[in-house]
Order: sequence, then structure tokens, then C-alpha cells
Amino acid sequence: MFTTLKNAFKIKEIRMKLLFTFLMLFVIRFGSQLPVPGVRTEEFSAWFQARTGGAFGFFDAFTGGSFERMSIFALNITPYITSSIIMQLLTIAIPKLEEMQKEGEDGRKKIASITRYVTVALALIESTAMAIGFGNQGLLREYNALNVITVVAALTAGSAFLMWIGERITDKGVGNGISVVLVINIISRIPDDFSSLYEQFVAGKSIPLAVVSALVIIAIILAMIIIVVVLNGGVRKIPVQYAKKIQGNKMVGGQSTFLPLKVNTAGVIPIIFASSLMQFPIVISTLVGYQGTGVWRQILNGLNQENWCKPDQLIYSIGLLVYIVLTIFFAYFYTSLTFNPLEIANNMKKQGGFIPGIRPGKPTSDYLAKVLNSIIFIGAVGLIIIAVIPFFFNGVFGASVSFGGTSLIIIVSVVLETMKQIESQMLVRNYKGFLND
Repeated sequence: MFTTLKNAFKIKEIRMKLLFTFLMLFVIRFGSQLPVPGVRTEEFSAWFQARTGGAFGFFDAFTGGSFERMSIFALNITPYITSSIIMQLLTIAIPKLEEMQKEGEDGRKKIASITRYVTVALALIESTAMAIGFGNQGLLREYNALNVITVVAALTAGSAFLMWIGERITDKGVGNGISVVLVINIISRIPDDFSSLYEQFVAGKSIPLAVVSALVIIAIILAMIIIVVVLNGGVRKIPVQYAKKIQGNKMVGGQSTFLPLKVNTAGVIPIIFASSLMQFPIVISTLVGYQGTGVWRQILNGLNQENWCKPDQLIYSIGLLVYIVLTIFFAYFYTSLTFNPLEIANNMKKQGGFIPGIRPGKPTSDYLAKVLNSIIFIGAVGLIIIAVIPFFFNGVFGASVSFGGTSLIIIVSVVLETMKQIESQMLVRNYKGFLND
């Protein structure tokens, strides 16, 4: 990776793109320190610390600490991520949007434009709910219409500005801009997490115990990274043979290739869906200032990730079982929306392709669906293992960190994808140089 970056800086065009990306990342981190006008930042920080972990810890990790500081980037790009997922689902459900997607570049631009409007609408709704909720709990300097409007405008503008930065990085920098913004937010919290782990398990301990603790922490993190890399790169290759055709006086075709089916077909989406669905009731109850009593209180405790895997409160680990079931469900659900075996089989048939030993058409579709169902389960299990490891160590040993399995999957996936893009740009640059010579 470092060799690739070193070689990339030798090429002026790529060097300028990298510098532009670093400049935008600096702007993001600078904006994350600017507080929203009208918010009692110290009181809000104390309020957040009392509710650290669970829903708000998950949210703060994705915003790079902006939410805890209640900066102008507190909402960050979460509204854009949500709107992108919504649009992706609606594209399959609404024929008009599906037609736009098939129109090529023009259609994708139209969908991207609609996604921006949905992002601003979601940011407006979320910021309004937050401003009113925090105002009711005395976290605004003055709870009046002008101050609420100021907070809403600042949060909405901050989210829209980050969306714009993400798109500029995609156009003029390297990598997918939105993903890069999300990764820098997650990475910015890691030093604090390591500091917390050091203070909790290493500092003040005897040298042998401190060394063992440090080695165990490093081994767990490396093991998780290896699992993520393997899961991210895992592919089931389905062999495909194309029949020979006569075009004019020549015989063409007849080549062999393969259809790659990713083991982790749905990516990190199942975990995000499952986590968001389970944390939604906690967020709403916290914003309205109602922590619940009786059965409702027990349900909220079961949904809170901070209470899972605790030996003295095993009843709350039922929430973990629900989380696992939801992750598996969304893995199958999301893949079924984004991958159509029948469409793939028909396209192969039109192009004269077939899977050896499988008849074209519906038999091919059924075979692909069968293979897909088996590897989806493997991918979902991999996601669950990565996600559950931090919950286990947090519940049993109290090792609370903001970068969980979800964050680690995002970091590794985006870093690998960005490095591939840099390498491809270097390769294209070398080809251009060869042609110019």
C-alpha cells in the first residue's frame, strides 16, 4: 500500500488528486470542531457522556465525534447514506426510477439529483427533531423559535456541505468521496479508543500483565482485520462457456470465463440496517426525554448494545439474538433486491453463454439462486462474527470502543477499493505514456 502511494506521488495528475483529497479531509476535520450556535456545548457533552455507547455511540462513531461536540457537522453524511439506501430500494420498487437507471449516464445523474433533495429533506427532519428534543431537555441556550431555526439551519447546511465535499472528492480526488468522508470520521475516533483501552487494560498493571493485555488487544484487532479482508475478497467463481458463432467468414466466440459471486454480496448494509432498526426506539425515547418504565424499560435495555453479553444481565442478550436474526434477514433481503439470477441467466442466454452441465434459461437461474443462497449465509455469518466480537469483549471485560465490526468493515473495504482505484489510474497513465511515445 505504501509503495503504491509513493509511486502515485511521482505522477503529477494523481499527486494533485491526492493533495485535493487531503485538503478536503482537513476541511472536514476542521468543521467538526466548530460548535452549532445556540447549543450549550458543555451541558450537551455531559448529557452525551451519560448516554455513551449503544445508539448514540454508534452514531457518534460515524460522525467522527462531531455529534458529541454538537458541531455543524453533527449530522454528517448519515442523511446521504440513508437517502442513497432509500433510493436504491425505490429504484427496484418504482418502474419510473428503474427506467431512469437503465438510461445510462443521464439517468444516473437524475437519480443522483433526486438523492440530493432527499438528503436535504432527511437532514431537515432529523435536525428539527434534534433541536426540539434538545430544547425540551434544556440543552439550548434559549429555547425559542429563532434559536431552533438557527440550530436546524446549521445542522442541515453542514450535512449538505459534507455531501458536496464528498461529490467533489469523487470528481477531483481519489476514491468514492462519500465513503472516504465516512472512513476519515471513523479513523479520527480510533486514537481515543486506543487511549481508552491502554488506560483500562495496560496502564498501572504489572509489566507481564500489561504486555499480555497489549498483545491480546493487538491480536484481536489483527484477527478481525484479516477476517474482514478475507470476507471482502471472497468470491465464488461460476464457470461460463460461450458458444462459437459465425460472423461473416470468421468463427468467433467459444471462450471460457467465469461469473464472480461475492461471498459478502450485500456488503455492510445488513449490519447498518439491523443496527439502525434496533437503535431507532432508543434514539426516539431519548430525544423525547422518556426512558420508559416496566416492560418498555426492559425492551429498551435489551435493544441497547451496551447491555449485551454481560454475565450479570444475560437476559438482555436476547437483543443480540434479535440482532443476529435481523442481520441474516437483511443479507438475504438486500441481495434479492440488487441481484436478479433470472436476469443474469437471460443475459447469458442472449449472448450465447451457458454454465457447463446446466441448461440455459430457468435451470441456470435456479442454479445461480441456489449457489447465491449458500454463499449469502456464509457472508452473513462472517459479518455477524466481526460484529459480535466487540460486543462480547465490551460486555464481559468492559472494553468499550467506538470502532466496532461495522466500522472495521467500512475502513478495510474503502481502503482496499481506493488503493485499487489509484493503481488503475497509474496503469492508465502508463498506457497513455506508452501511446504518446
